Amino acid sequence: MLRATAKRAAKAATELSQYPKPGEKLHGFTLLRTKHVPELELTALHLQHDKTGAEHLHIARDDSNNVFSVGFKTNPPDDTGVPHILEHTTLCGSEKYPIRDPFFKMLPRTLSNVMNAFTASDHTFYPFATTNAQDYKNLMSVYLDATLRPLLKESDFTQEGWRIGPENPQEIASGAEAGPEARKLVFKGVVYNEMKGQMSDAGYLFYIRFQDHIFPDINNSGGDPQKITDLTYQQLKGFHAEHYHPSNAKVFTYGDMPLADHLREIDAQLGAFDKIQTDMAIHRPIDLSSGPKEVRLLGPVDPLVDANKQFKTSVSWVLGDTTDVVETFSIALVSALLTDGYGSPLYKGLIETGLGTDWSPNSGYDSSGKVGIFSVGLTGVQEADVPKLKSAVQDILRGVRAKGFERSKIDGYLHQLELGLKHKTANFGMSLLHRLKPKWFTGVDPFDSLAWNDTVAAFETEYAKGGYLEGLMEKYLMNDNTLTFTMAPSADFGQELVKEEEARLEGKIAKAVEAAGGDEKARAAFEERELALLVEQGKSNTEDLGCLPSVHVQDIPRQKEAVVLRHETVGKVKLQLREAPTNGLTYFRAINTLENLPDELRSLIPLFTDAIMRLGTEDMTMEQLEDLIKLKTGGVSVGYHSASQATDFTKANEGLSFSGMALDRHVPVMFDLLRKLVVETDFDSPEAAGQIRQLLQASADGVVNDIASSGHAFARRAAEAGLTWDAFLREQVSGLSQVKLVTSLASRPESDQLEDVIAKLKQIQQIAFAGTIRASITCDSESVPNNSKALSTFLDSVPSQHAGFPTRQAPQFSRNIKSFYPLPYQVYYGALAMPTVSYTSPDGAPLQILSSLLTHKHLHHEIREKGGAYGGGAYSRAIDGIFGFYSYRDPNPVNTMSIMRNAGQWAVNKQWSDRDLEDAKISIFQGVDAPRSVNEEGMGNFVYNITEEMKQRRREQLLDVTKDQVREAAQKYIVEALDKQTERLVFLGEKRDFVDKSWNVNEMDINGTA
Repeated sequence: MLRATAKRAAKAATELSQYPKPGEKLHGFTLLRTKHVPELELTALHLQHDKTGAEHLHIARDDSNNVFSVGFKTNPPDDTGVPHILEHTTLCGSEKYPIRDPFFKMLPRTLSNVMNAFTASDHTFYPFATTNAQDYKNLMSVYLDATLRPLLKESDFTQEGWRIGPENPQEIASGAEAGPEARKLVFKGVVYNEMKGQMSDAGYLFYIRFQDHIFPDINNSGGDPQKITDLTYQQLKGFHAEHYHPSNAKVFTYGDMPLADHLREIDAQLGAFDKIQTDMAIHRPIDLSSGPKEVRLLGPVDPLVDANKQFKTSVSWVLGDTTDVVETFSIALVSALLTDGYGSPLYKGLIETGLGTDWSPNSGYDSSGKVGIFSVGLTGVQEADVPKLKSAVQDILRGVRAKGFERSKIDGYLHQLELGLKHKTANFGMSLLHRLKPKWFTGVDPFDSLAWNDTVAAFETEYAKGGYLEGLMEKYLMNDNTLTFTMAPSADFGQELVKEEEARLEGKIAKAVEAAGGDEKARAAFEERELALLVEQGKSNTEDLGCLPSVHVQDIPRQKEAVVLRHETVGKVKLQLREAPTNGLTYFRAINTLENLPDELRSLIPLFTDAIMRLGTEDMTMEQLEDLIKLKTGGVSVGYHSASQATDFTKANEGLSFSGMALDRHVPVMFDLLRKLVVETDFDSPEAAGQIRQLLQASADGVVNDIASSGHAFARRAAEAGLTWDAFLREQVSGLSQVKLVTSLASRPESDQLEDVIAKLKQIQQIAFAGTIRASITCDSESVPNNSKALSTFLDSVPSQHAGFPTRQAPQFSRNIKSFYPLPYQVYYGALAMPTVSYTSPDGAPLQILSSLLTHKHLHHEIREKGGAYGGGAYSRAIDGIFGFYSYRDPNPVNTMSIMRNAGQWAVNKQWSDRDLEDAKISIFQGVDAPRSVNEEGMGNFVYNITEEMKQRRREQLLDVTKDQVREAAQKYIVEALDKQTERLVFLGEKRDFVDKSWNVNEMDINGTA
């Protein structure tokens, strides 16, 4: 019965007969055309708003996770970041919702699984996704009012964009005599600090400076901190008036909710506007037809990488118009064949030969613009080798052009495409939006982008004529019309940025002094504005939010339908089976638990999992293995596994995890590939040491940038490592300890053959299957017998001896309550963490609710709005038994630390309202009830042994949390934990005066030991 209902719903969502015919009108829109795309199980409808000309693309599909987006063409007029700052300020209040920050206030009032906003190079869009119809209507109203009718108050511009103000206005506001440090004038602003953090990332800096030169007509939409401070409030308002208009808009809706309902709501919002002329200009890249061009700029030094390998350089070609989707598809295929994998010709000819350590951030084919760009670049290049890149690339391309591409490699990529279409993801609609939207704004017909089968069929027709891909290389790459872009390291780069900012600040203050008629008057004006902003920000937690729509806790079902799992035994291995419609795919996962694993082996498991995907076996090269993986599977992988026990968070198990995906008929090949990679990888080959060194150097190169992009996560891992066994294990393999190990090993001299490292990798190889194995398979019911048989054959084929390591002592955690890691960033990343309770404890639910309350009702306001950090909040990791706080791209760490330490007492003293509790529960259930992809179903049980009964009990506890329970949790697990000094605090960034002797300073030095 249920299956028949689902089939009827599918017909209802995608059946063209229910929709108007092209040329007919519906709720203020005219339907222009329709297209059914059977391979994606969807129907596309392209409409236009009659009064304003706004375009609307609706994708009807049998998917309850419905998506909405409104986007605008926003060509940036300069580098002030006006599109980015406007993206922030539109969300700070609107005519219908005239409160501070309705976007963030809505976060805990919605069951959405995505709520965001994005500034791209030439357009800005605001998407959300939800499975709840009322929620969809609420959010659409908030989004459309925010973008079309924002208040755009000057205080929002100064808070989100930039301003000059005293470093610590809270001290001035307290009435006490403020010291010179508190009154020191500095640049502030959320976007300003965000982009200072971005510019600390050498990879981002290389990419954005490359974009400046390859697309000189498109300015930096995110904003360059050196130019952001030139933007005026009037310019911001003018940009909104010109660009955030329905005539300049593209609306996207997706899912199984009725189109007519959407159009009725959207027309009600757009109908108040008249059609205008807008800036829909589509910019083209630099013209290279007159011959090669070279650009060389300075960038930062990476202190954790070989000082002689700090150059980044690339060579780029301007290709054809991306509206030709078949050619674009084909060039993307050429790019993949040239660069993807260790067996690819450009990898072998450039990185394997030692010219560089890894690809540069702009490498590959970029089809997001009107005209495609193909770039080949390297990081970790020696200065003497920079001029060699272009000729090396051209030699390789000529060789490939002459030899041609093997059909089997092309089939591998087409097979990956087939699996991508079959794989049922929970976020298909959002993925579709991200794929269609950029091209839609540059003139690519979204109907063409959707037509997968048509595109592949057209490619096959061209390919059958012979020499097609080689002809595209001839057409676009066999010439010298290139842009060579190089970033050279400068030891003074960071210091020069600081000096430039100081000089810019002095200039701005001097102008203010002149305008005010004196230094004290100017200072008083800056302080007065900052204190007024503090008062404005203070309203955030007291204003009436009654105008905001909301879903309610009563909308959340108390009982959740359980995931049905079967458990069998295959040989000695326990097997979990999840039988579900999978489109003919089988998903496999296994965990091998290892007891008493030595630290020296654990820390090398990430290198082991990289090495087995690099070295090859005695009878197969890695290129052959990669080709087989692409032809027969959707990917196989091996990784490190650790998990806390659901009933006792102080205990954990660890080992190796194995996973793979394949069409049902290829499952035996998938298993054999996994066995071959793990058991047969040849660590004794003459090339092994060199290849492992290249893996290490590639991992080390740019690691400072990797930390900067998620510094709060590294800070959290480092803080938590001193609290629980599982957190300690995870930090060893994915935290700053792993960074230190990798950079240390990468710095060894070229003469070192890494014998000690390879010996340990071989030891890991011997124990990879030598523990307690459990397995999980998700597939269609009819595939279970064959899959069980294939699993049995696989288990019989792998070594099964026991790994006998000496029993280890109980872990002794460090007593370093405060740890600091000096790193070359312009902003800070921090975390404060403390131990709590196990997943099965009834106290876990109040802690989770508390984390939401603190984030949305206190920390966002204090750390982001007032403090100027890009992000900050609280978190409760139920399975790991940890509660904590974090801040991200934070200019004011001392203030943040005080806020974190006082947050528990603030929560104890706070008189929580029923609405506060309601909001917190709704925000928690966004994650609890978020749609899951079919391969994720049952994984909580498999990985953590969390049963459906445990999940249901936890669900009821979360729904039933009281205000008293929240206060008790704050008192017991935060206030008293701090009194007992069980917390751990970690910050990363530039070492300043606040890092005194009370801190344990961890220098990220390297010494070459494994």
